[in-house]
Amino acid sequence: MTSARNFVRAGRKIVAIGRNFSEHARELGNAVPTAPFFFLKPTSSYVASPGKIEIPRNCVVHHEVELGVVIGKTGRDIPAGAAWEHVGGYALALDLTARNLQDE
Repeated sequence: MTSARNFVRAGRKIVAIGRNFSEHARELGNAVPTAPFFFLKPTSSYVASPGKIEIPRNCVVHHEVELGVVIGKTGRDIPAGAAWEHVGGYALALDLTARNLQDE
């Protein structure tokens, strides 16, 4: 099983969920989806601690601190009762969104 300790080196992808908070979607003037949507982030977005995040000039960035779940074991069609067997650990996740680019 992959542990959270080495996910920066061994992690293969980041699966994220978007617009899963209907109140936040409304606040931003976005349509509220009937179900959250999934998207991928590149592994180049991993930042090991203590890391540095550079925000480009003239970029309006909104941020959220989130809990990242490190999946430590592969699986498919996993029953809810067995899901915890696949969790390798947790990581601090910073969700940074360039709102001025997203709004274009």
